[in-house]
Amino acid sequence: MKDTYVYLAIDFFSILFPFLFSFYPKHNFSKKWRYLWVAIAVPAVFFLVWDECFTQMGVWGFTPRYLTGIQLGSLPLEEVLFFICIPYACVFTYEAVNYLIAWRLNEKYTNLITDLLMGMMFVVGGIHMERWYTGVTFIVLAIFLVLHRWVWKTNYLGKFYLAFVFILIPFFIVNGILTGTGIEEQVVWYNDAENLGIRLGTIPVEDTFYGMLLLMMNVSLFEYLQTKKGPKALI
Repeated sequence: MKDTYVYLAIDFFSILFPFLFSFYPKHNFSKKWRYLWVAIAVPAVFFLVWDECFTQMGVWGFTPRYLTGIQLGSLPLEEVLFFICIPYACVFTYEAVNYLIAWRLNEKYTNLITDLLMGMMFVVGGIHMERWYTGVTFIVLAIFLVLHRWVWKTNYLGKFYLAFVFILIPFFIVNGILTGTGIEEQVVWYNDAENLGIRLGTIPVEDTFYGMLLLMMNVSLFEYLQTKKGPKALI
């Protein structure tokens, strides 16, 4: 495979098997697509604006060697597709895990996890506000958790945390490759002056919480739209 197709191939293989298994007769995920596409599209707009700003600021960037060369603003096409393919795969995993595993975190432990995450995000993000990736990611995630915990009082965060444990497996594979694991250069590079400089293998620790925020937004809309019986609920 040519180097120019590396990022595109990552997108393609990330969505391939979740898409194929979406038609499993006993739990047909494709029947929920009318909720899913809105749940992907709305957070994608938010994250692509964020992505564009941070790319222009030099918080992160992309190695042309691994790209097709098609650009949308400052972003390669593959980066735009990332915010479609990865959320699709992860919401599918969220559904699959909670279909296959009957066990649930009870409310007490769900709230404890949420409170610990909120506290950690506010403290670390507040201390490191001068580091754009750390500060913005941690504070926005903390605010989103506050909304879930105290405003919306949602009842599915326990399901989300359970699924996220499983999502971390492909997360480390995909983000590992994107940040240079197993290849000569990084597909996505990071300016360590704008993050904590802590890496999980080759992956900045902030990526874990950036991914959590993205997927929590996807799942939140996905659950909301199902409750309201369709995308018209947003109108």
